Amino acid sequence: MKVSIIQFPGSNCDRDAYRAMVGPLGVDAELLWHKETSLNGSDAVILPGGFSYGDYLRCGAIARFSPIMKAVKEFALAGGRVLGICNGFQILCESGLLPGALLRNASMKFICQDHFLTVEDSNAAFCRERLGENVVIPIAHGEGNFRIDEVRLRKLEDQGQVLLRYAHEKSDDEEVANPNGSVDRIAGIRNEAGNVYGMMPHPERVVEDFHSNQDGIRILEAFLSAN
Repeated sequence: MKVSIIQFPGSNCDRDAYRAMVGPLGVDAELLWHKETSLNGSDAVILPGGFSYGDYLRCGAIARFSPIMKAVKEFALAGGRVLGICNGFQILCESGLLPGALLRNASMKFICQDHFLTVEDSNAAFCRERLGENVVIPIAHGEGNFRIDEVRLRKLEDQGQVLLRYAHEKSDDEEVANPNGSVDRIAGIRNEAGNVYGMMPHPERVVEDFHSNQDGIRILEAFLSAN
């Protein structure tokens, strides 16, 4: 398997994602600059976290027009596996590959911390039987407040397209459990076909022995085995 990790001006988690692929996961990976127009025969694509184009206008709003995104969209619509992490999730929403939008955190503050998440039964690759009931994954964002209209929200819920929800191991207080105010505590979703994933948490930051845990390996393995 070959994974392409797209680098935009302002990406800062691209090498973390690359290291996770070629290191703990043992997958062939390459870094692709956003001005490329081909995915070079990739089997999967990752849009990493960071601040593409300085987050000017809106997070991900300019990156969606990068030349490489035409190839990414064609790849996704043909059934190719695509994962957007944090800023990558924002780009996928801006490009229409995933529904909804990511707004400023309810606190209006940047949040950077490990966070407890519950795993939702979404598809064969992403389910509690495989990943466990919960994971602890870092979050680091200022615009992670997932918003979507009521009709499409019900569709996401009814079709099992929610991947992860914000929670807290010891408290059900909304401000504690839901750090950015996302509707239905949604931290990650997939498209209807089950080949495009988006999530605000950073699984690539918890894959090494020296990290706080290795829960990110399970998340990334689920993505790589999607479909």
